[in-house]
Amino acid sequence: MTTFFILDVPENKAVAAVAGEDPDVTVDHVGPYYRVSADAEILVDRRATGCRHAVWYSCVSGLAGSQITQWDKDALKVEPL
Repeated sequence: MTTFFILDVPENKAVAAVAGEDPDVTVDHVGPYYRVSADAEILVDRRATGCRHAVWYSCVSGLAGSQITQWDKDALKVEPL
C-alpha cells in the first residue's frame, strides 16, 4: 500500500483534494494530518492543485511503506516500496 501524509492546514487542502479526485485514492484524517493512500502509485498534478512552488515542495509530512519517485514542478508521484 502507498501512503503519505499532508499536514491539514489551509495551504495544503488543495493537494489532498486533488489526490482524492482519483477513485483509487483514499484521503482521510489521522490526527492533524491528511492520510493519502492507495493500493498502487499515487500521482498528483501540481497545476491542478493551484499550489505555488513553496507550498508544493513542503506539503509532504511523512511516508509509510512508500517512496517519492517524482516531486518536481509538474507532479508528485508516490509509489509503494
